[in-house]
Amino acid sequence: MAKRESAGKKLVVVESPTKAKTIRKFLGKDYIVESCMGHVRDLPQSAKDIPEKVKKEPWATLGVDVDHGFEPVYCVPKTKTKVVKQLKDRLIDADELILATDEDREGESISWHLIEVLKPKVPTKRMVFNEITKEAIQSALSEFRDIDTNLVRAQEARRILDRLVGYTLSPLLWKKIAYGLSAGRVQSVAVRLIVEREHERIRFHKSAYWGLEAECEKSDIGFLSRILSVDGKRVATGKDFDPETGLLFADRSKEMEHLDAAKAEDVRRRLEGAAWKVIEAEEKPVSRKPAPPFITSTLQQEANRKLGLGAREAMQVAQSLYEQGFITYMRTDSTFLSQQALTAARNRIQKMYGKDYLPEAPRLYEGKKVKGAQEAHEAIRPAGTEMVPPDETGLSGTQLRMYELIWKRTVASQMVNARQKQVSVRFGVGPAVFAASGMTIEFPGFLRAYVEGSDDENAALEEKEVRLPELKVGDQVSAKSIRATEHETKPPARFTEASLVQTMEREGIGRPSTYASIISTIIDRGYARKAGNALVPTFTAMVVAKLLSRHLPKYVDLGFTSSMEKSLDDIAQGDLDWQKYLKTIYFGDDGLKRQVEAQEKKIEPDEARSIRLAGIEQLDFRVGRYGAYVCRKEKDGGEACASLPESHPPADITFDVANKLIDQKINGSDALGKHPETDEPIYVLTGRYGAYVQLGDATDENAKPKRVSLLAGMEPDQVDLPQALRLLELPKTLGTHPSSGKEIKAGLGRFGPYVVCDGDFRSIPKGESLFEITFGRAMELLSAPKKGRGRAAPLKELGVFPGTEDVVQVLSGKYGPYIKSGKTNVSLPEGVTPENVTLEKAMELIAEKTGKSPKAGERKTATKKTAAKARGAKPKAVAGDVKKALPPAKPAVKTVTKKGGAPAPRAKSARK
Repeated sequence: MAKRESAGKKLVVVESPTKAKTIRKFLGKDYIVESCMGHVRDLPQSAKDIPEKVKKEPWATLGVDVDHGFEPVYCVPKTKTKVVKQLKDRLIDADELILATDEDREGESISWHLIEVLKPKVPTKRMVFNEITKEAIQSALSEFRDIDTNLVRAQEARRILDRLVGYTLSPLLWKKIAYGLSAGRVQSVAVRLIVEREHERIRFHKSAYWGLEAECEKSDIGFLSRILSVDGKRVATGKDFDPETGLLFADRSKEMEHLDAAKAEDVRRRLEGAAWKVIEAEEKPVSRKPAPPFITSTLQQEANRKLGLGAREAMQVAQSLYEQGFITYMRTDSTFLSQQALTAARNRIQKMYGKDYLPEAPRLYEGKKVKGAQEAHEAIRPAGTEMVPPDETGLSGTQLRMYELIWKRTVASQMVNARQKQVSVRFGVGPAVFAASGMTIEFPGFLRAYVEGSDDENAALEEKEVRLPELKVGDQVSAKSIRATEHETKPPARFTEASLVQTMEREGIGRPSTYASIISTIIDRGYARKAGNALVPTFTAMVVAKLLSRHLPKYVDLGFTSSMEKSLDDIAQGDLDWQKYLKTIYFGDDGLKRQVEAQEKKIEPDEARSIRLAGIEQLDFRVGRYGAYVCRKEKDGGEACASLPESHPPADITFDVANKLIDQKINGSDALGKHPETDEPIYVLTGRYGAYVQLGDATDENAKPKRVSLLAGMEPDQVDLPQALRLLELPKTLGTHPSSGKEIKAGLGRFGPYVVCDGDFRSIPKGESLFEITFGRAMELLSAPKKGRGRAAPLKELGVFPGTEDVVQVLSGKYGPYIKSGKTNVSLPEGVTPENVTLEKAMELIAEKTGKSPKAGERKTATKKTAAKARGAKPKAVAGDVKKALPPAKPAVKTVTKKGGAPAPRAKSARK
């Protein structure tokens, strides 16, 4: 018998190519490391995925046999059939299968599914590690274990529960509100939180109040002092007003002095020339402890505050760092640090900051572990034994910034306390009392390395050092000036991704590993949009939250959702039978199935699609096929309605704004004037996507008159005729490209101002005027390398695939670098890097995947200009082109106006 080529080999399976590439470096030639690209099986995602033999079952659309122990129906998605085949082929030549997926529930589930699909006939082992370093991998090879069936069942129960809730509630929303909406066990609670905060802002009544501020001085040191009380009554500040009435809280109104402008000015005059004397002075030392090292949720919060990253992007960057061996596993709820990490951190602190910054004993953080939440045993920290400084990693861009954040937080967590001195002083000034406070840092301690971020601007201000002169009771100070200051109360801040994650974690809703996908789903499904860093709910979210809160309150209740999480954790610990639990949740007397069936009959679709807002109840806000709109009753008994711009948050729509939109819809907008060439009227109108200028009236012959959006920052009521005419000139021709002869134009699009030549777009940088951009500047922008929008720019362009017009590019993806040509994507094989891959090698890989090879005569490398032409872009101009393109004086440009192994749970399997 011929000896197998790979006899004695051990097949190691991980989730991603990047992780596989890193692990290969630490294993010998006896190991084959392959990626399964995440989950290889899942519940059916659509009707076509449901196996024929169960399609007629009443539970088929759920993908879960609710009548027989909630057994899931698993399918191998079409996108994974090739991956499974490759793994099976590799397994034929292996003597041992090692499953090295992540050590949390998700990773345990992937390993179990791999066994179910591959059906290995060789010994199978489970290998786990918390970081991808040589030491960690070698250690893991000597500490194999079986698959943890409790973790698998917990993950399966979580997946089934999410499917039951989502696939039972979502069809109800389709019937009563709009097709395509989704509900989820955690998602709907998060939407409710965002919507309730918006309702708080709607109910909010602004309050104005005044105070007094003095510029004081002693011993040539200046400082500010603010009024506390006058005539024995404390002066009201923002916290003393009821946000829903705008009035002072009833129990405080008699004991407080609410200053308005006149009263404040009167007090100021009474204090002119009065002596300032210290009546109280308190000084106390403060010792601040560092924050613990990162867990998943705190990393997401700080990445949002400090780096501006959303939860999903933060986790993608962190996962990439983990898979490259730079940090430990990024899904964890434990703040514990291993002895290796403690030693590394302490050595680094002594080397970089000195022994004064090193506590006598390591700091231990063991109190944050959340039962069953995540199974990783350590906080997120730099991997290895050296605590490598950020500037020595070779990282760049966002990865460097993320690593630096983790490094600083970890190092700071092992440094000594910061020592501060807080000083509070009160001054007697005639009938008034003023106060000043200061804070000085006596010893920075951990602050040398890291300062924790905050969502509260006032809290952030309190962290700043403020020095006061030496003051004691009886001292006199001088007031250089006293001025009245006006203030307004502010509505509750909208949730940011950071504050939403913080609230969900505090309430025990969901798990940190799922927060990124939950927030992404909320945005992708149109329940919220990002405005700066804030999450702004849409009217769709408002009506969905209303329906669920009114008819199915349990499923958006914080306490009930948190109790479900606890039950799932109990399943993970083996303390709760998962099938009995699911039966109670789904079929119980107060279970999901009965609740939805009972409530569905009570919900009127028209009522479900509408909502009334506090303070403007006479208007009806609705959600329809084309977005949100507002209606009012007319005197004749009829209704008048108008679309609501998506850029208008619900809390910012006032009675006047809504009525103006309706009036404009009924009467039409007054024309700014007429176009000097066409004599058509020019209007400023507001539609679903915001304000715009329109040339002419919409008629049967001219159903789509020319429309141009307003530039960012333009207010509709401030646009005049000259501005409107300039907008209507867009896109305007600047000249012709010296190499291609194609027109170069400047215009305004979805992503803002741009220049374009033959389909090749470049954004005009912020701060530069769209109307004043020159031909030369446009050439400079077009000559610069193109930056990707929403995804990374290509790492490399190899040329054009012969016989097509498809550019062959090397890109960086979730699972590592890959080649893209047209619609074909091919991962780079082992030994091939973005730096050394050639067009010829890329063509071989593409041909191997597609079965199509270029003809012999077509196998030639495309030049950069050919590549640019093939993708519809102009050839990149070089310095000479720019120089040639610049005429000595004004360019002769015509401006045109364009119109127009172990025992595991059983499952029904349906492999494709």
